[in-house]
This record gives sequence, C-alpha cells and structure tokens, in this order.
Amino acid sequence: MSAPGAFIARRETNSAECGKIGSGTAGADPATEREGRQMNASPRPLERQCEWDAATVAEESVWTVQLGDRQLAEIDAALRHARAKTDDVLAIDAADFPLATLSGLLSDIAAELVDGRGFVRIRGIDRTAYDQTEMEIIYWGVGLHLGQPWPQNRHGHVLGDVTDQHVAVNDPTTRGNELGGVALPLHSDGSDLVGLMCLTDGLSGGASIVANAVTVHNRLVVERPVLAATLYGDFPYDFRGEQAPGAPPFYVLPVFTEWEGRLFIRCIPPYITSSQRHPEAPRLTDAQREALEVFVAMANDPANQVHMQLAPGDLQFINNYHVLHGRMAYEDDRPSGAIRHLKRLWLETSRLSSRPAHFARPSHSHWSRQRSASRMRVS
Repeated sequence: MSAPGAFIARRETNSAECGKIGSGTAGADPATEREGRQMNASPRPLERQCEWDAATVAEESVWTVQLGDRQLAEIDAALRHARAKTDDVLAIDAADFPLATLSGLLSDIAAELVDGRGFVRIRGIDRTAYDQTEMEIIYWGVGLHLGQPWPQNRHGHVLGDVTDQHVAVNDPTTRGNELGGVALPLHSDGSDLVGLMCLTDGLSGGASIVANAVTVHNRLVVERPVLAATLYGDFPYDFRGEQAPGAPPFYVLPVFTEWEGRLFIRCIPPYITSSQRHPEAPRLTDAQREALEVFVAMANDPANQVHMQLAPGDLQFINNYHVLHGRMAYEDDRPSGAIRHLKRLWLETSRLSSRPAHFARPSHSHWSRQRSASRMRVS
C-alpha cells in the first residue's frame, strides 16, 4: 500500500486509475443509470493511489496543514475585505475573500482530497482573535476556494451547525449534527466534500474519526467479491422526515458506484436501517444486511482509522466519496460555557467535474429553494 503524497506536491490525475474527467452527467437517464449500477456483478479495485491505513498516516503532520504567519495575515486581510462589503456570508463570493497566495495551497489540498488521502486538518487560526461572525466568514471564505456550498437540509442551510440541539436520540427524524454527547457512527454526507470548523470544543471527548472507504472497498473486491457486488446495488435510505411534501419518505442509492474509473461511496448505516420503518421502502435482504455489516466492521477496524482532535480554530475537510467520518462521545459543561460547537459546509468541488447523476448537485430539490445560513449561538 503506497503512502499518500505531501500537500506541496501537486497531483496529476492518473487516467488509467481515475478515469476520464470532464464529461457532465446532468443529462443522464436515472432509470438507465440505476439499471447499470445494479448490474456490476464483477467489481474491481479502484483508485489504489487513494488507499491508506492507520500506519501510513500515523504522523499528524502527514494530514495537518499548519498555517504560517504570512498565510494567517492573508486570511485576516481577506476577512477585512469581505466585511467591508457585508457580514452576511450568503452575499460573499470567492472574489470577496481574496487569497492571492493561499489559493495555491488550497488547490493542492483539493487535489489531495480528490486524488489522494481524502482528508485534511488545517490549523493555525487563532480563535481568540475573532468573534463567531468573523470565524464564520473566514470559514466560508476558505471553503469557497475549495468548492461551492450545497444545502444540507430542508431549511436550505448552506452553512450549518454541529452541536447539541436538544433532540432525542431515538427520534427517527433526528439527524446526526443535531445530537449532543453521543458518539456518531462512521458515515458519509450528501456532497463531494464535507468541512467542519471548530468554534468551541466542549469539556472533553469528541475526537473526529475518519476511515478509508477506498481501502475497504478494494479489500472487499478481492476478499469478498460477492459481498462487494451486493453493495453496488440499491439500498434504501430514510429521509428522516426531510423529503419534499408528498414525496416518499425514503430514497434508494448504492453504497458503491464506479464512474469513469473512479469510486463513489455513499453509506449512512443508521439511515439504511431506519428506512425499514417505512412499509413502502424496499426490504433489506439477508445478503444486503451481511454485506453492510461486513463493510461497517472493516471500516471500524482501528487499523483503518485516524482519530483527530479538532481544537478551536481548526478546519477539517473530507472527501465524502472516499472517506467515512464519525466522532467519539463527548461532554459539554453549559454552566461554564464549554459547549462543543462546529460549523459545517457541504461543498461541490470543481476538481471533480464528472460524477454519477445521483451524486450531482441537488439544484432543483426542495432543499435548494431557500438558501440560508444558520447563525446559531450556543453560549
């Protein structure tokens, strides 16, 4: 297994490994594509250059970008430039947050996310130097240099929150970013990239967990090809009450998809399981249950994981199609103000210009009809 490359080395896409990039999918026939994705009876290893295990990324310096004084000064100047226009992140575009030199580093990071290791932590922003509004603008501005924000829920939030929102763990409409304290199982989100920025880190716990789904896929293809093929078929997912009015309360997607030589993964095990509460959802077969169980077990193997602590001011970005993420349990202390609060971005990256239709930007969905930013304050 090859070790991931350094950030400073710009990656060139390997056409034999990653496939051709550039042909759009907006005109694809969903019925034809569904038939095709269910007929992959002979899956093959994909994107081996994106494989890693815990041993190859054991050093935090491999996946941490430490910003220097000049880069931090450039971010601060970009913040001042943006605030001269507005404090509303929804009115800020990439040109309003100019990063003349840092944009090159962010381009390297985007390449590493799509064609390499698939995750990064960016460190160095002094949380104590900025209030929450300023931190949100910084996060938004940096994110715009990595991709275009997607809506994250039926409220149209393109800037969301991950914090204790006082919802019940056993409520079938609850989503993971709303839950407080409990651990979150490994999963992927609904965009090309997912980003987190830590505003406050709580009293204790809450380490982020990432696992390499490419490695798991390729192992399954070699060691358990029948199970791998099963994961290329459609699985039902619970909409958790966020479907459009009158629409079915579930949707179907494969866990694995091959597209032009690339691997695309969507796996949210709790949503797959809870889809079965809807009588009209397809019933999971024994083969599907076994395949999902094995996939989850392999992803949960510590040899395939990295645990990282996000301190206030840290930014994390992940390739949703290659890396699963979750978190450890944590504890807040509200009387003292020690409350874990992260901001979240879902991003579409131009680095990945071709993707299956079922992973395209949901520009016509009800989630996109009202674009908004959550401005939650937790202290």
